[in-house]
Amino acid sequence: MALDNCIQLSTAAAMCATTSRPKSHLFPSNFPQKTSFSNKLPTLRLRFSTPSSSTFRKSFSVTCQARGAVDDVKEVTESSWNNLVVESQKAVLVEFWAPWCGPCKIIEPVIKELAAEYAGKIVCLKLNTDVSPNVASKYGIRSIPTVLFFKNGEKRESVIGAVPKSTLAATIDKYVEV
Repeated sequence: MALDNCIQLSTAAAMCATTSRPKSHLFPSNFPQKTSFSNKLPTLRLRFSTPSSSTFRKSFSVTCQARGAVDDVKEVTESSWNNLVVESQKAVLVEFWAPWCGPCKIIEPVIKELAAEYAGKIVCLKLNTDVSPNVASKYGIRSIPTVLFFKNGEKRESVIGAVPKSTLAATIDKYVEV
């Protein structure tokens, strides 16, 4: 769906560049012109010119936001635990965290990077232990951050603390199907 939005945006941008109508005709006034994270996403620069006039050139950028939708680390709660973790067909990484936890803030960007790198191969989730303490209790979480790895609905391995990205990547590689 996110990729469809990107393609629709590209198509609309191409139509805008090749017609004499103003950009406002194809893009509604509330259309987001620039997002706060657009500098981190791939940008395609389009340049159009008409064969009859070499002086007519239009150039603008199209930012594809599909990648951000795929590699996002979603929040899991007690109510969504079975659906997102236990019944998942893919390997699942779950980070147990809390908003007041300093080391959790350190490891958060690492988990996001891993989610991007392993997009489509593993599901990366996070569980706030303050919001869902019963799940944390069930799996014996005594300190945070703790990262648990699940395969076929079963806990396979845990990594405790703010560890380097390479440590988590090595553990993920054990459970990712090649």
